[in-house]
Amino acid sequence: MAIRNIVKLGDPTLRKKSFEVTDFGEKTQQLLNDMKETLIKADGAGLAAPQVGVLRRIFIVNTEDGYFECINPQIIASSGRQTGKEGCLSVPNKWGDVTRPMKVTLKAQDRFGKPYTINAEGFLARAICHENDHLDGIIYIDRAENIEED
Repeated sequence: MAIRNIVKLGDPTLRKKSFEVTDFGEKTQQLLNDMKETLIKADGAGLAAPQVGVLRRIFIVNTEDGYFECINPQIIASSGRQTGKEGCLSVPNKWGDVTRPMKVTLKAQDRFGKPYTINAEGFLARAICHENDHLDGIIYIDRAENIEED
């Protein structure tokens, strides 16, 4: 495993749409392992592959609800609303209020390509939406109000 560099706002990779994962082999396994190690070191809640310079539809989230690896994710249902502060490892020292669904249903694949579904609520739903946006080149500041700097 290796810690990867987290790309920052201004890097064109963050604004591009990611490609579907079709190979669940060694490269994908290594990317997931590296992303987890990178996320732990950065003390974040989530990390998407574009944030480490890889245009693949992969993100990970680590919340009190558990650690999730999401490959080729699709939000297939959402309901409710929540507004709260968000930040991003690719946009250091900034925070903004973002409105997201309170609940989401996510369909994804695990590291071996096996499909699964997550019914998420609250912070986990927020984290899933935030990371899923990265896969389409959307950064939370595109949706945020009241952006503040540390």
